[in-house]
Amino acid sequence: MLAQNLVETFAAGIRRHWDVDCFSDLDGGTLTYGDLANRILKLHWIFAECGLERGDRVALVGRNSAHWAVTYLATVSYGAVIVPILPDFTQDEIEHIVRHSGATLLFVSDACWDLLNEEKMPSLEAVFGLADFSLSWSRKGRLRETVAHAGTGYVERYGRLLTREGLRFDPVDGTALAAIVYTSGTTGFSKGVMLNHHSLMVNVRYFNDSVDLAAGDTIVAFLPLAHAFGCAFDFLSPFLAGCHIVFVEKIPTPKVLLPAFAKYRPAVVMSVPLIIEKIYKNRVKPQLESPRVQLMLKVPGLRQIVHRRIRDRLYASFGGRFKELVVGGAALNREIEGFFRQIGFNLTCGYGMTECGPLISYTVSNEKPPVGSVGRVIPYLECRIAEPDPETGIGEVLVRGENRMLGYYHDEEATAECIDPDGWLHTGDLGRLDDAGFLYLTGRSKNMILTASGQNIYPEEIESQLNNMPCVAESLVLEAEGRLVALVYPDLESVDRACLRGRQVETMMEENRKALNGRLPGYSQISRLKVLYEEFEKTPTKKIKRRRYSAAV
Repeated sequence: MLAQNLVETFAAGIRRHWDVDCFSDLDGGTLTYGDLANRILKLHWIFAECGLERGDRVALVGRNSAHWAVTYLATVSYGAVIVPILPDFTQDEIEHIVRHSGATLLFVSDACWDLLNEEKMPSLEAVFGLADFSLSWSRKGRLRETVAHAGTGYVERYGRLLTREGLRFDPVDGTALAAIVYTSGTTGFSKGVMLNHHSLMVNVRYFNDSVDLAAGDTIVAFLPLAHAFGCAFDFLSPFLAGCHIVFVEKIPTPKVLLPAFAKYRPAVVMSVPLIIEKIYKNRVKPQLESPRVQLMLKVPGLRQIVHRRIRDRLYASFGGRFKELVVGGAALNREIEGFFRQIGFNLTCGYGMTECGPLISYTVSNEKPPVGSVGRVIPYLECRIAEPDPETGIGEVLVRGENRMLGYYHDEEATAECIDPDGWLHTGDLGRLDDAGFLYLTGRSKNMILTASGQNIYPEEIESQLNNMPCVAESLVLEAEGRLVALVYPDLESVDRACLRGRQVETMMEENRKALNGRLPGYSQISRLKVLYEEFEKTPTKKIKRRRYSAAV
């Protein structure tokens, strides 16, 4: 069992990197690790003046920023419980989460606070603005005057700790609750995943042991920090490695990210598959399909030159200095993964879920995993496949171990449905393990379609093939009246390049349907296809909200 204490590790990391740049906002200033120590202890003073005790909950709503990170670290190191909330949630969802978690303090961006009603969050005692930690609202009339003295009060109380040699945080037991992460607001109100300090420490320790991060390296953090993937690997892991983390508050479009990569030249890039797939389709695939390049690819020596040039351009687009591109949050398209590996692009894939904080499996960069696998299960977990199909070996992925969640907050029934009496977490994902220990995912168990003839159909596998066809950006395969129907969102850039107009797009997609059916067995063929001209609605990790589209077929 991992012996490291998370809060003590926080303090040791800050002491070790005291004068190093720590956090920057993309369009703002920079904090050193020493500056961070001051801000954490200032918030500790405010917490104490507010009467916050260990185990009390602090809700946090806002886009990526240095102050978001400071609030998170201050809360966890104080021994309170952080409740990170995605700013994309609706007003009702945010108010519900604050109520359900029983949060007593709320740190929130001004724009979000303007939309909320404090009367619907009766547990709150005070609200602070993320921009400058000023008091926005309080049930206690005198608190504003008290907080106004924070600038001197924390120095008087913690002065002996405000040096590189003196900084300490009181340790918090690894079994103590550290965070309640509400996973999604897509199907009514979501469940709160309870992660203890040890779960967070396991994720950070494994990642830093497996990925080449060093003190002084730069990370451009654009994944949502309120999500477990972004929090663990765009923030906590590089923070403890002594990296300089630049937070991207804006929506991470290429127009925002490419200049940031060029300016800060990150050492490691975390991404979700959708971003990588868009880069491939819009930047790489058009080059590969040109007649000149097609001819060169047929000549072995020239093929290597083409691949090297594409690889070099891709490296340059990410800043030219990164060591590794880490893809997680969902499965990466196999064709695209295979191409990146073929050209020697350093890409690693992982798999996880919020209930494990999030990591379950990972591909270490010096291995050459089979295309389509999500790596080996991390050593802090054990994994088995429940009731595997005798022919395919596919069954539900079950895991248990050190970073598994404690359960769902105030929801014993849902916890019992997810964690069995032997401690196995039922992930809801379907997959198989090969003889070398590599894990492969085939889809979600709730998405699997069982045909009248008893055949199992995994719609994600069909979607992966359809997404590689001409002018297709994304797709969903659903069942309607015993038949398979595909919803397709076109790749508008490819449509423009092909000069398709009006009904020509539908004609192209119908040709794709017929071509795809030529590759599929009879029981899994697409009976009809419908083109959508609005992008699929997605979760923060860019997964399509499938249930929203069942009525569209």
